[in-house]
Amino acid sequence: MKEVIKKIPLVKKIWNIIRVKIAENNFRKLIKSNKKICIVVGASGIFEPNWIPSDQEYFDILKQEDWKYYFKSNSIDAILSEHVWEHLTLHEGLIAAKNCFAYLKIGGYIRIAVPDGFHPEQSYIDSVKVGGSGAGADDHKVLYTFKSLVSLFEEAGFTVTLLEYFDNNGQFHTKEWDVMEGKIHRSAYFDKRNEDARLTYTSIILDARKI
Repeated sequence: MKEVIKKIPLVKKIWNIIRVKIAENNFRKLIKSNKKICIVVGASGIFEPNWIPSDQEYFDILKQEDWKYYFKSNSIDAILSEHVWEHLTLHEGLIAAKNCFAYLKIGGYIRIAVPDGFHPEQSYIDSVKVGGSGAGADDHKVLYTFKSLVSLFEEAGFTVTLLEYFDNNGQFHTKEWDVMEGKIHRSAYFDKRNEDARLTYTSIILDARKI
């Protein structure tokens, strides 16, 4: 019985390696079989039709070797990232943005959403801040404002268009954006916490385009 117990961690390790390898192979097949390469970074199983989901365990956006393994430079049509960048330090966020820039086609874009540091509700800020009370906030490294997020992606070479954000006066700004170009669930329109017409949960949402 003791020998069986000792082997359990090894069996779990082997199964995890197999599971990740299967996911990696599926990711490569989807890239090859789709006419347009539209990637969801950190999908966690949430993605729309015609989008290719990925997760960090087999595609780490900070690792140049991972990008080279799956893609050629200037080959990706679009990237979607919802609530990923806040889990990176500012330095890591810039590295990831530069990697996206290198592998997107000319005219390609990344649509990104992160928690909004200018949201006027203190309960929201307490939930999403670094070390906040919300789900996953214990791993948050940065609380962006529209200014700091735009600055980061412009530094990486992108031309940026803001889609949703609060300004430093607590005023909400939004412009019409095409869901087919990347659905952000934690947005003014789609987040169910906003059903009473109060903006309980929103994100900074922007398109960063490679011109």
